[in-house]
Amino acid sequence: MRTLKIKPLTAEAFRPFGDVIEIGNNQSQPMNRGMAERFDALGRVELQGEQARAVISLVRSSQYPVPHTVDLVERHPLGSQAFIPLEDSPFVVVVAPAGESVTSDALKAFRTNGRQGVNYRSGVWHGLLFTPFAAMTFICVDRAGEGSNCEERSFPPGQQVLLDP
Repeated sequence: MRTLKIKPLTAEAFRPFGDVIEIGNNQSQPMNRGMAERFDALGRVELQGEQARAVISLVRSSQYPVPHTVDLVERHPLGSQAFIPLEDSPFVVVVAPAGESVTSDALKAFRTNGRQGVNYRSGVWHGLLFTPFAAMTFICVDRAGEGSNCEERSFPPGQQVLLDP
């Protein structure tokens, strides 16, 4: 089984798949009489369909055992999907380019620095929320409305990849 190399998550490396949500070097604007900083537009919410709306949810993920076999990916063809961690712990993001089909050869893996979130663009294939270092809670910004917005693809044995952070 092929082991997928995990690279550090950077805005430049992740750009084909979506947005990295982090303060980083982004500019801020003062708010609340100067007692807070607002970092605007760190990710773009994509919504398709007349009845589509953005929703904000909380997601609690258990700590995964490692090594982990990637045998399933999913995509959201009608909207983007963002995950913003509430704990200061890294997690691993597995992605592949948007398209009607996906192969495990197209997968890339990134490790967050513990303070980064991600926003998957509409149609981008991605692995399940993989939290190998700790159980975590995330803010999830997602699309709700008519239509099926989640498609899954399984990889058969021989095409699965291994993650070992």
